[in-house]
Amino acid sequence: MILLQASSGGGMGSLLFMGLILVVFYVFMIMPQMRKQKKQRQFREEIDKGHKVVTIGGIHGKVTAVNDDNTMTIESEGTKLRIDRNAISMESTTAVNKPVADKK
Repeated sequence: MILLQASSGGGMGSLLFMGLILVVFYVFMIMPQMRKQKKQRQFREEIDKGHKVVTIGGIHGKVTAVNDDNTMTIESEGTKLRIDRNAISMESTTAVNKPVADKK
């Protein structure tokens, strides 16, 4: 009769594999999201009077006043709106402010 023994190194290998999965998850999922949030926060802090912006709701306007309480006033087609600074969409605003390429 032959007895088979289980290998005792299986626990360490699976622990190492789980650690590797966590590192890959952090590098490819969490780090890029943190960079994007930091870039967006910096963009919102740099908004000043005269900038053209687009809100998350899709309203296009020009900043007419930046208030101390984290709000700003934008003007769109003669209407003034008071909005929160966090309601500005970075992606849409950069697309609006991007220079138009010359057509030849």
